[in-house]
Amino acid sequence: MSRNPFFRSARRKAATIVGATAVLGALAVGGAVLVAPAVAAAAPSAGQVDDVTAYNQQVQVRAALDTADTALTDAAAVNADVKASGLDLGQARKLVDVTGLRSAHEVLSDAASDKDKGAAHTALAVAVTDYSEKIESQVAEVRANLNNAVAAKQAADAAAAQAAAAAQAAAEAQAAANTPDGARAAAQQIMASEYGWGDDQFQCLNSLWNKESGWDYQAYNPSGATGIPQALPGGKMASAGDDWETNAVTQVRWGLGYISSVYGTPCSAWGHSQATNWY
Repeated sequence: MSRNPFFRSARRKAATIVGATAVLGALAVGGAVLVAPAVAAAAPSAGQVDDVTAYNQQVQVRAALDTADTALTDAAAVNADVKASGLDLGQARKLVDVTGLRSAHEVLSDAASDKDKGAAHTALAVAVTDYSEKIESQVAEVRANLNNAVAAKQAADAAAAQAAAAAQAAAEAQAAANTPDGARAAAQQIMASEYGWGDDQFQCLNSLWNKESGWDYQAYNPSGATGIPQALPGGKMASAGDDWETNAVTQVRWGLGYISSVYGTPCSAWGHSQATNWY
């Protein structure tokens, strides 16, 4: 055998190439494809393959636990929002029940460290993940129901506020109309729009009702004559509106109708009053 150093170096290089070629490429072991690093010198042992499988199972379990944690947090948040709102969600889903998911989470969390039951843990992890997705679906449903209830409440509040504002405006308008000046303004408007009477007729009417009541809708005469036109009895004015006792405009409307039917015009009624002291 030659002891030439050149031949010894060549043999070492050839051995290195053969060894590297043997460990490069893809190795299918236990259903998983392992790509050996370029620096690897040998295939993984069976123990190493088991470690990889166990690691993958642990990753899957951890992912399932994280998914469940998120679902539990989201459910707790929407349940708290529903309770804080104080709203009745009616027949819709009101709360998310997480009792089952919480129990499954605890079981999976407690058992995750037992490597001898990796396959069982994987199956439970899949079930927990599926359950978490169902809980998230319920969270979305309850959130939508809550949003609808909030929107309905806001709409109802807005309608109530609008109605209250309208009632307040009507009350203020009524209070203004129930003053002597308000009653006069209403009389002028009704005279012009419904009877075609102008300012000359209003002057007569103003003189007549100044004399009768001072345009006071609460005026009352011991004889029973009531209100601005001094209707006798006052109940006659109900033909113009049920609110005749509290509404000056109703009294004015009745009084103008009475003058039109009996005297034709306010000036004729005023002339009769001047002559007889009544009309």
